[in-house]
Amino acid sequence: MNAVTRILDWPATPLEESPLVLWDAVTIARVVGGVASSDFTVSGVEIDSRDVQPGDLFFALKGEAMDGHRFVEAAFAKGAVAAVVDRPVNGPHILVEDTMQALERLGAAARLRARGPIIGVTGSVGKTGVKEMLFAALDRASRGDAHRSVKSYNNHVGVPLSLARMPARARFGVFEMGMNHAGEIAALTRQVRPDVALITTIAPAHIEMLGSEEAIADAKAEIFEGLEEGGTAIIPADSEHFLRLRDAAAACGARVVSFGKAADADVRLLDAVPSADGGSLVTADMGDRRVCYTVAAPGEHQVINSLAVMAAVRAVKGDLGAAGVALAEMGGLAGRGARMQIPVGGDGETALLIDESYNANPASMRATLAQLGRTPANRRIAVLGAMKELGSHGPDYHAALAGPLRDAGVDYALLVGDEMAALAVELGKSDAAALGKRVAFAHCPSVREAVETLRAFGLQRDDAILVKGSNSVGLAALVSAFGKQEG
Repeated sequence: MNAVTRILDWPATPLEESPLVLWDAVTIARVVGGVASSDFTVSGVEIDSRDVQPGDLFFALKGEAMDGHRFVEAAFAKGAVAAVVDRPVNGPHILVEDTMQALERLGAAARLRARGPIIGVTGSVGKTGVKEMLFAALDRASRGDAHRSVKSYNNHVGVPLSLARMPARARFGVFEMGMNHAGEIAALTRQVRPDVALITTIAPAHIEMLGSEEAIADAKAEIFEGLEEGGTAIIPADSEHFLRLRDAAAACGARVVSFGKAADADVRLLDAVPSADGGSLVTADMGDRRVCYTVAAPGEHQVINSLAVMAAVRAVKGDLGAAGVALAEMGGLAGRGARMQIPVGGDGETALLIDESYNANPASMRATLAQLGRTPANRRIAVLGAMKELGSHGPDYHAALAGPLRDAGVDYALLVGDEMAALAVELGKSDAAALGKRVAFAHCPSVREAVETLRAFGLQRDDAILVKGSNSVGLAALVSAFGKQEG
């Protein structure tokens, strides 16, 4: 029997024999407590009429400023099969009293019918990246039968939506959970009911709302409250809040698995050798075995994230070999570490642009600046947007970036947003050079002015440009402007 025959004869599993239809009208009406106007089947679930694909079920959600019922016709025009509404409409629909409650109920039904293990991910930094790494690892191992929340759908709407989209045939599910205030993850984790709950790290993101890192740790640890019986908690061994997280997990009856550099970490980093393409060759001790694999995404933080991924894959009895292959193939995500060569002159001259425009907090700023410092370049340029939700701590956290900028050997810093004024003052102090290389800089109040300033500065061949800031600053527009330019 040759290899092709073996693949074609690969035995089907009961999960693979599950229906391909996501939901049918009878089931939807039953689980959400509504009334179906007709019989239909759907292949997807959507809440934004602009994103509707043919075959979708459209939920007409009502918010403070917008009513989704205004867009039902648009959803049908784009191919929606039916809508979930709180008033009759023209076209197939499920009539309910509350559309948001109906979405939550459909998500709960999807979780109830799930046959494979579920992983929940949270943390101050890296949760979306880890979620995507886990999905890639498990999707490869399951031949395409893994499911995850897309984008950053990690709030009170995104989580039930992501659950409702999970096929019955899924062998693994990976869900991200985020928060701004205490109690939010507790509500989300009770919907996800993970078999494995993973915390990436604790950092002062959202400290404006929570007041301290200890409070942030407690809020993230709420994810353990939804763990299924016998579930596993995966936590960072190197965090100064490790004991706090461990105790919270133990109080929920979880089996605790730690990861990191610490000597007593359950999944411990033994070695990370930089590879030629910017990634790392990692060797890790998993207790009863050592594993060696490549992480394509550059940066020490990605090496540590990979340890968390390996711990979670093993906890759900996934294929570690497949996980290693997936990590070797997976580069950075748009807005979260994607690297692109952009044109900067004639004759095909290019510079490296590192797109970290989606999110920023003090810990992730330090990590990405350190990686910029290790990146071979003609000149190192940092375009840094304001870090949001730091409250009264904001000026100090922004000013403290002066040291990482100097340590990274940054030649030019372009600071964007009012909050960056504190860093501009720090960099402009007359004695700044005494601590190391003086960093030339400019401070712009808006992204539009930043684009003009960076063009006036002039990018050159083999420059490395890091673009990083909180998403609300809008630095994605700068990435787009330079990624599309033609010399």
